[in-house]
Formats: sequence, C-alpha cells, structure tokens
Amino acid sequence: MTTFDDRESAFEAKFAHDEEMQFKAQARCNKLLGLWAAERMGLSGEKAEEYAKTVVIADFEEPGDEDVIRKVTADLEGKVTSDEIRAKRAELLPIAKEQIMNEAAAG
Repeated sequence: MTTFDDRESAFEAKFAHDEEMQFKAQARCNKLLGLWAAERMGLSGEKAEEYAKTVVIADFEEPGDEDVIRKVTADLEGKVTSDEIRAKRAELLPIAKEQIMNEAAAG
C-alpha cells in the first residue's frame, strides 16, 4: 500500500467512526427527550424507559427530527408546544454527545 492508500483508508475509517458516533448521539438525544416527555406524562421506571424507546424508533420514519417532534407533541397532548420540544431536544443533544464520548473513552 502507498502512503496515499493508507491516508485514504484512515480517512474512511474516521468518517465511518464519526458517522457512527453522530448516529449514537442522535439516538441518545431522542432517548433523553423520551424520558423527559415520559416524566411530563407521569411515567416512571420501566414505563418511562419503554416510552423513550418508542421515541427513538420514531426517528426512523423519515430523515430529520420532525418525526420525533410530531410524536412527542402528539403524545404530550398540548401540554408542551412543538417549539418547546425542539428547544428541549437542542438542549439535550450536547448532553447526549458528551455521554457517548465518555462511554467511548471508557470502553
């Protein structure tokens, strides 16, 4: 292999790793949002965890975050606006990224 091939392989590996970390951070953010919403619905423990999983799964319906926002907005039945949910998700994303990075460093 040439130095160029080595660099190309390293770049591809870094890109794949970064994409995986971003995917994990988005999923963690959605879980945290689900736990936050569950609390507002009066759910706790296992029921809150189960609800949070449904929020994570909702993100696979379409690209972007709007599928998650729609689900949580509907589930909260007018208790919180879509804009408030977007703001909460934006607040939770850096927390999720930090958690993922700490887990990667520890693991």
